[in-house]
Amino acid sequence: MRTLHGPLLVLAAGLAVLGYAFSTEVAAAYRVWMDSTAYSHCLFVLPIVLYLAWERRAGILAEPVVPLRWAGLAALPIGIAWFVAERLGIMEGRQLMAISLVEVLFLSVLGWRMAAALAAPLLYLYFLVPFGAFITPLLQYWTAVFTEFGLNVLDIPHETDGYLIDVPGGRFFIAEACAGLRFLIASIAFGVLYACLMYRSLWRRAFFILASIVVPIIANWFRALGIIVLGYVLGSAEAAAADHIIYGWVFFSAVTLLLIAVGLPFRQDGVGRVAVPSAVPVPAAGRLLPVALLVVVISGIGPLVACLIDRAGLAATVPEHFTWITPIGCREGVAEPGLVAGSEQVRFTCPQGVLLVSAQVFSARSTWSAIGHARSRLTNESRAEETTGGRIAVGPGWSYLIANGTPSGSYMTATALWTGGNPAPGGLGGRVLLARQSILGGGSRSILLSVGVQVDRSAIRLDEERKIKALITNFLQVQYTLNHEVSRLSRAGSGSGG
Repeated sequence: MRTLHGPLLVLAAGLAVLGYAFSTEVAAAYRVWMDSTAYSHCLFVLPIVLYLAWERRAGILAEPVVPLRWAGLAALPIGIAWFVAERLGIMEGRQLMAISLVEVLFLSVLGWRMAAALAAPLLYLYFLVPFGAFITPLLQYWTAVFTEFGLNVLDIPHETDGYLIDVPGGRFFIAEACAGLRFLIASIAFGVLYACLMYRSLWRRAFFILASIVVPIIANWFRALGIIVLGYVLGSAEAAAADHIIYGWVFFSAVTLLLIAVGLPFRQDGVGRVAVPSAVPVPAAGRLLPVALLVVVISGIGPLVACLIDRAGLAATVPEHFTWITPIGCREGVAEPGLVAGSEQVRFTCPQGVLLVSAQVFSARSTWSAIGHARSRLTNESRAEETTGGRIAVGPGWSYLIANGTPSGSYMTATALWTGGNPAPGGLGGRVLLARQSILGGGSRSILLSVGVQVDRSAIRLDEERKIKALITNFLQVQYTLNHEVSRLSRAGSGSGG
């Protein structure tokens, strides 16, 4: 190990620079690890990586350090991909590209042969990225489909409306927490670790990893069906669904133990090799430093360009007033500062409840990262234990989100984004429009509108949901000057490049 002091020193310096350049990605990942139970296992990834490297030390030390001087050029397409993800506001993409740059650093400094010996621990680093949330709707859908199929097979009377399932024992909802994402991600991480430690055959590893993906998905279907069947037998949905997350972890622990038991007879771990260092001299740190420097310089181009573009959009902000029409019977409060500098929010007290209304004004160079972060704060999505949402029929672009289980209660919030004076398209199309405008500049400012209601309970009941949706809809339907106000604020200050 003493012979590797030079390469290790260069790698440590390169990792420090990359960590600084991509500190936003690191901080965002850490917040998700701490806030989401689906990704709490990420805290164990680095210790696992170190253990995998130590467990393979014999094979690693047997390989020579032969730096690939021009492998650092691979950082260029990866950096371009990072820049695209940054402009589109896809944090998982940014984090995946940042880890890929770490892989390029190791490959450039150590060379193909030693990097190949380190393949398992290096590739396991990708589990540091909290990815996979985008498949939650698909997991919800198939869980609901299987649950309905199971109820039909068991001949249990029921009615379904999307993710709502009514049985004589009560009403159940296939929420995001019931989709099984947290169990699936943890199972995949465990399956890859188990396969790396127990098998040497590529096919055996692939089969066990595939099983660690398929088995928890199917098991979650049966878990959801079992909870509903139990509610039907007990005659109480609340009793059956109580602590279903805890029961879920117990259930999936049993499933994981079953996977271990099935895979154990096919183990190929064998006896460890004796660490015999390579006879090829290890290059001095001075020879490796330019190789690492090429990687970090190319890696830093994307963050530097993004920073320059964002600075070009900065301008002196002045308070912007959005004129709302007060519905009959409601009372408008005093305007308060909004989340974005120069924006405002105001409370309307109505007989049916209190509305918190806001108009957040963003520069023309703002990407979805800033707008999506503000939207998450307005809807309390990031603080909620469970969320659900849909469209609200008051015009194009409006949608609502229900955030249950936040520390301060539950919320239903309707939001809409305007870009260029028009409702922005949803999904990837809207992000592409914002990214293009952020790069080229000279466009109109983006306006994010929100109308929300807070409930001082852990969850919004179905009857409350209908009343709140009606209250929000009625408020928005009387905003006859909304398009004019949005167009006015969109044009204001657009000539400054921001």
